[in-house]
Amino acid sequence: MSDTPLKLDRDGAIAWVTLNRPDKLNAMGPAFWDGMAPLFDTINDDHDVRVAVIRGAGRAFSSGLDLVDMMPRLPLNAGNDGAKKAEMHRMIRHMQGAVTCVERCRVPVIAAVHGACIGGAIDLITACDIRLAAADAVFSVRETRIGMVADIGTLQRLPAIVGPGIARELVFTGRDVDAAYAERVGLVDRVLPSPEALFDAAGALATEIAEQAPLAVQGAKRVMVEQQRHEIDRSLEYVATWNAAHLVNQDLMAAMAAMAAGAPPKFEGR
Repeated sequence: MSDTPLKLDRDGAIAWVTLNRPDKLNAMGPAFWDGMAPLFDTINDDHDVRVAVIRGAGRAFSSGLDLVDMMPRLPLNAGNDGAKKAEMHRMIRHMQGAVTCVERCRVPVIAAVHGACIGGAIDLITACDIRLAAADAVFSVRETRIGMVADIGTLQRLPAIVGPGIARELVFTGRDVDAAYAERVGLVDRVLPSPEALFDAAGALATEIAEQAPLAVQGAKRVMVEQQRHEIDRSLEYVATWNAAHLVNQDLMAAMAAMAAGAPPKFEGR
């Protein structure tokens, strides 16, 4: 399994999920979006697992969506083609499911974040129950800076974590923020001095959770998730419908061309 983009290991009652594309800073390509739900089905079906930890291999947690690898799935020439817009809607809902399965996991899920945590990686950690970070972690809701509306879960979950004002600031600017800021606004619960200390702390916390009464822990998670589940589901469907109609536009094309040229994009609102 060491060569797979998603790696699942068991250590007693702890399931360790590793984003395993270190050569690409664990960018989220097709294997991530297609593999997360089956992987979490495996965790849910294994009742010896009492807690899960998600981490990244190599130098970063994840640099977010792999635009290059995902490009063949994007119907960029949809125009007024209703079938292609419906295809876009299905693709977005499928990708949302790869993150929602973490939120709906039977057991608590801890995110252990080091290095880059960008774009789609924010979607992922906001679906986790607890977020720990190393001091080198950098966070960004990057979608706005490339002409996109974030559509995988950040807009639905981040405001409840950091508050509406901070969430809007992070989303509207797309700026990078460091671990100290993330801890101050509540995006992460604790900052550790190094990735090694981070993984040790995540393991220790997972062990502490696993030692508690499993049905009580799982029931408590289910109740807390249920408080927002229907609102999140409605909003995910709404943003999927919005992006099926609006995602592919001239600003997105300008951003992609600018990225390829290593230049800042110029947006015209078209």
